[in-house]
Amino acid sequence: MKKIRLLAFIALASGPCLAAGADDVPALRAELQAMKSEYEARVEKLEARIQQLESASVAAADAAAALPAPEAAPPPPASAGGGGVSAFNPSISVVLGGSYTNSKRDPGDWNIAGFTPAGDEIGPGDRSFNLGESEITIASNVDPYFSAQLTAAITGENEIEVEEAFVRTSALPDGFTAKLGRFFSGLGYLNEVHAHAWDFVDQPLAYQALFGGQFQQNGVQVKWIAPTDLFLEFGAETGNGDSFPGTRRDRNGFNGATLFAHAGGDVGDYASWRAGASWQETHAEERNAFVDPLLDGFTGDSRTWVADAVFKWAPSPRRQLKVQAEYLRRIENGAFTFDPAGIALPVGYDNTQEGWYVQSVYQFAARWRAGVRYDRLDSGIPEYRPLDVSAVDFGPFQSLHPERVSVMLDWNPSEFTRIRAQYDLDDARDDGERDRVFRLQYLFGIGAHGAHKY
Repeated sequence: MKKIRLLAFIALASGPCLAAGADDVPALRAELQAMKSEYEARVEKLEARIQQLESASVAAADAAAALPAPEAAPPPPASAGGGGVSAFNPSISVVLGGSYTNSKRDPGDWNIAGFTPAGDEIGPGDRSFNLGESEITIASNVDPYFSAQLTAAITGENEIEVEEAFVRTSALPDGFTAKLGRFFSGLGYLNEVHAHAWDFVDQPLAYQALFGGQFQQNGVQVKWIAPTDLFLEFGAETGNGDSFPGTRRDRNGFNGATLFAHAGGDVGDYASWRAGASWQETHAEERNAFVDPLLDGFTGDSRTWVADAVFKWAPSPRRQLKVQAEYLRRIENGAFTFDPAGIALPVGYDNTQEGWYVQSVYQFAARWRAGVRYDRLDSGIPEYRPLDVSAVDFGPFQSLHPERVSVMLDWNPSEFTRIRAQYDLDDARDDGERDRVFRLQYLFGIGAHGAHKY
């Protein structure tokens, strides 16, 4: 009975509420429509405001473009010293090198037949383990106008040699740069490349015979790169001429000059090339031709022509091919002084010597490269002209043709490490018996190091 009364009470209480809810529906719909109209009006106002701001921005940009460009501010002056420890912060790099050599013949009597010893030929080196050349380079920008670099080589014989020490301009206009000090000459292609960046353990025979390895210039160099799509580079050098094949002269002026020109470009998406020609002239006075300076000396002019070409193909980082070749031709005119018996005997001397090499290096995997190189020289037929008609005629001489074939395989686990094996069939002595030389070389780089030459 109680349940029936409770249900009746609930029914009587809810009836008015339901009726009131049904009457509020039209009011709620009217309120919702008003809110929609209000939001649409606000959206239209915002879109109009955005269009107004965009129009004003475009007008301001057009007005700014019509104004003349302001003059560039001059570069800040160089610091006058001090400035704390961070004011002197050059990049420093060290390259450690060494090798193991196994040669069939005694490397102590190695020579290049028919060519005047330059005193710095590389050759196969001593047998067994050898500490190679350690190279230390310090380089930095000096100020907004100059940069400087010092490269010193510490040999396995505990000697320190200054390979390069120069300042270079960084603010000359119109593609010009100038270099002052000691530097590897820009002639040819391989001459400027440091030893740790060679593709083989040593230099081609042509460089060893005609320049004693590399031609250094103690003087000044000027380069100009043309503002063209095709790479065009022109350069000129001069200095004191104390590098082989010249000698330093006791005079205030310059001794000799070097001119070179290079061109290069791309072939498709994956290949590029560079080719060039160089000319170098220097003078020698009493240049020793043999180890014993009492035997003879050359005084006269030496002129060398160099033609070089390089081609690179790199379809991917794992596969790359490089082919390079150079031809060198040297003409010397002057006089030799023979003194085998203590009585000087001057004779006129003329000769043309030449050499060339071609090499190819192929990277067939991410860390592996293989290469082959062929060298050949022509000693020419020297012409000795007795200045004294009563002197003994030297008679005809024979042209010699030293040559060498080299193959190499190297492993590069990183950009700072290289382990290389090289095998040579060496006939530089040109005596009918080839030398067989096997070398293992390691190179490790420490510290920051600039990009290598193309």
